[in-house]
Amino acid sequence: MRSGPRVIGLLGGMSWESSALYYRLINEGVRDRLGGIHSARCILDSLDFAEVEALQVAGDWDSAATLLAEEAVNLQHAGAEIVVLCTNTMHKVADAIEAAVSIPVLHIADATAAAVKRTEVTTVGLLGTAFTMEQSFYRERLENSGLGVVVPSSDDRADVHRIIYEELCRGIITDSSREVYRRVISSLVAEGAQGIILGCTEIELLVSSEDSPVPVFPTTAIHADAAVEWSIGRSRR
Repeated sequence: MRSGPRVIGLLGGMSWESSALYYRLINEGVRDRLGGIHSARCILDSLDFAEVEALQVAGDWDSAATLLAEEAVNLQHAGAEIVVLCTNTMHKVADAIEAAVSIPVLHIADATAAAVKRTEVTTVGLLGTAFTMEQSFYRERLENSGLGVVVPSSDDRADVHRIIYEELCRGIITDSSREVYRRVISSLVAEGAQGIILGCTEIELLVSSEDSPVPVFPTTAIHADAAVEWSIGRSRR
């Protein structure tokens, strides 16, 4: 039996911009913990986001669930020992993925809630795609952990969503869009948010703690760190 960190299965491509960030953060995390030239043992299955996005727009979540579950099974067959779904929005179908595999699925909302609860923040503002902000699959997971959740107004949600799909997923980073996010964050703080969850893996490409008057919780970094902790913490000796 091979020794060392367990193999992380990355289900990515949604978008590849944020999947690249996952890969870098996970490898940096392993290097920082183990030292030297250590790197992560991981397998990346990168989907064509255009296919997934079309299913999102059509509201065909059943087909999306089937697609992602099949890819998760492929990761398991390839040797992955945990599935890390490199997207917030597609955790809408996390239950289907969990049902399809016999290895753990590291849920991004659970990792994020745990990170928030290690602070004094009890109410968070949630930024993400319209699906993440408006539907219950993510928000209720946070609320069930004991957190209060505030979402932007309808117009602000539309701006946040548009910037994700029309710019960030395409690698476009602009100061004007950063200002939009700063304005939305300020509005959430005025509504009682004590912290801001960057609940789309691309948002970290645009904004950081410097853009918020309250703590931010970058879900990509949090999820990647949790994956490293799982891999290293449960390594075989």
